[in-house]
Amino acid sequence: MPTIQCDPDEARETLREAGVEVQPGNTDHEAWRAERGGAVAVAYADKVIVQGSSPTDLTLLLQDGGATRGHVYFDGASRGNPGPASVGWAIVTSDGIVAEGSERIGRTTNNRAEYEALVRALEAAQEYGLKEVDVRGDSQLIVKQVRGEWNTNDPGLREKRVAVRELLEGFDRWSLAHVPREINDRADKLANEALDNG
Repeated sequence: MPTIQCDPDEARETLREAGVEVQPGNTDHEAWRAERGGAVAVAYADKVIVQGSSPTDLTLLLQDGGATRGHVYFDGASRGNPGPASVGWAIVTSDGIVAEGSERIGRTTNNRAEYEALVRALEAAQEYGLKEVDVRGDSQLIVKQVRGEWNTNDPGLREKRVAVRELLEGFDRWSLAHVPREINDRADKLANEALDNG
């Protein structure tokens, strides 16, 4: 159960700015309460205690005023191309892996799955309040298309590229690079587990 030493008023404002609804406390000793995902934060005079199944849903925002920089890893998988497909992503800050996700996304091509994984990873990074992101994936095609080095004739992929660029423009600073699969291991594993368990 993480305990964050902080000014509860500043912490409340940080959460509100991130779109988290803050409620009054349940007792005289509680300044306020907030819930997000699998986490519940309870504020006292000089600290906030975070509990629940996924405390990082709130601690990432609250520690040191919220983590502002992170690495974002993404991967999409398709068996059959087109075939059953899934996405996986992970967000890493100085605290380690602070958030990750994966799910099946129906039947599609590998490239569309890669784009969908990137979109979901960037949405998660924004939701967690990151301002600067270094995005990494093992799809050279997606990285080069998004960076404008390669074109695409596929209208669906062009649409996804525009969506990704719009999401990236929401960050104060971003970079996007191709990495070998072994560097992208966690996102790759999450995408494949989603397919195996679906």
